[in-house]
Amino acid sequence: MTMNISTMQAFLTGKSGLTKTKDKPTAKEPTREKSKHVPWVEKYRPKCVDDVAYQDEVVAVLKKSLQNADLPNLLFYGPPGTGKTSTILAASRELFGDMYKDRVLELNASDERGIDVVREKVKKFAQLTASGTRPDGKPCPPFKIVILDEADSMTKPAQAALRRTMEKQSRTTRFCLICNYVSRIIEPITSRCAKFRFKPLAEDILSKRLREICVKENIKCDDEAIHGLMYTSEGDLRKAITYLQSAARLKGEDEINKQDIYEIAGVIHDEIIDRLIEVCSTDSYEKLEQEIKVAIMEGYSGMQVISQLHDKLVEMEALTDKQKSVIMEKLAVVDKCLIDGADEYLQLMSLFTTMMSQICHGEK
Repeated sequence: MTMNISTMQAFLTGKSGLTKTKDKPTAKEPTREKSKHVPWVEKYRPKCVDDVAYQDEVVAVLKKSLQNADLPNLLFYGPPGTGKTSTILAASRELFGDMYKDRVLELNASDERGIDVVREKVKKFAQLTASGTRPDGKPCPPFKIVILDEADSMTKPAQAALRRTMEKQSRTTRFCLICNYVSRIIEPITSRCAKFRFKPLAEDILSKRLREICVKENIKCDDEAIHGLMYTSEGDLRKAITYLQSAARLKGEDEINKQDIYEIAGVIHDEIIDRLIEVCSTDSYEKLEQEIKVAIMEGYSGMQVISQLHDKLVEMEALTDKQKSVIMEKLAVVDKCLIDGADEYLQLMSLFTTMMSQICHGEK
């Protein structure tokens, strides 16, 4: 059966004019469809403080605070994907129950958070009084919570304005600041908060959580693939779950292996990194240029090349400490240039020519 171009275009855009009769959905179907399409990161986000993995000190303090309904101002800091936002959201749900949306104001980096927002939106919310009972008559903490996610991206004037609000509204409002780098938060704010550092998740915790998800989602995933997820995520559970879901969508009912995870994560094959290092020892600029062009045309990220090259260089016994230090210094400069948006080809050429110079002509 043939189909002309206009008919094909209409079919692809959903305007074919053909209608398909559909059975009336039952009441349970929408819920099942909705849960099916929820990202696993959200689906398996901790619902209560006890579900938070590996952050024992934070969980212990929060559980005590939840029992007494007495929460200090909090500052959570640490690498991404370690449970900072999930912890305070779970604690807030346990504190306020159905009143969660009325009692919690959450702002993250995607929201405007300049000095005007702190003076208007945050200040107005903080000034509202909160009752000590829920609508159902159960007791409830007589305060509200303001969650400022990625607070290290807030401007210094906005942080200074927030300091005064935290002080004046201490009776009615608690603040929870979440950031990756505590050094970017001004001292007057850090001194007003109880600080908690969130550690990258240990491998056994990551492995346990990932296996639980595999069982619940009925996924076949071998041990090598789990190790691959732990290696590529570097203690970031959110990243590991995202890679696992992507691999599950890619493989369907087939078993997920280590190579699938590396393909999704953009990890470069060891053979390519070894070949680049090998070419450096030939002292041939033309061969080096050709290998770097091949790596870039394969679609590999310059940042990923640098990350894996760093790990290889540390273990290279053929280089002296002095040679390694010169290469590492250049590697740091190239890393900064790539972050600032420099051309990947030129930066990689600069790095590997320095490496070639050290391997072939450097002082032993």
